Amino acid sequence: MSTHPRGFDFLRDVDVKLSVELGRTEMKLKDILSLGPESVVVLDRMTDELLDVLVNGKPIAKGEVVSHNGRFGLRIVAMVGAEDAADESAIPLPVGAEA
Repeated sequence: MSTHPRGFDFLRDVDVKLSVELGRTEMKLKDILSLGPESVVVLDRMTDELLDVLVNGKPIAKGEVVSHNGRFGLRIVAMVGAEDAADESAIPLPVGAEA
């Protein structure tokens, strides 16, 4: 039997990948192969939309781009999924299971 600290404190030092998704688009391979300097790829998001903040590919927040000391940054505007994670009723039950 292994012993872990109470809760999930032992996971706090695990490295995860945080990324921000600017947008998406679908393109034909021939169009991708013709990309070069000065090419513009139009994405599915409007410029005033919030961006998705992902941890290991899973959305956790919405944010907006900011400038911080000459570098891109992201201001978190809203967390997503927190209510769903706290609410067990949001987890679908297996077929045939009763609530």
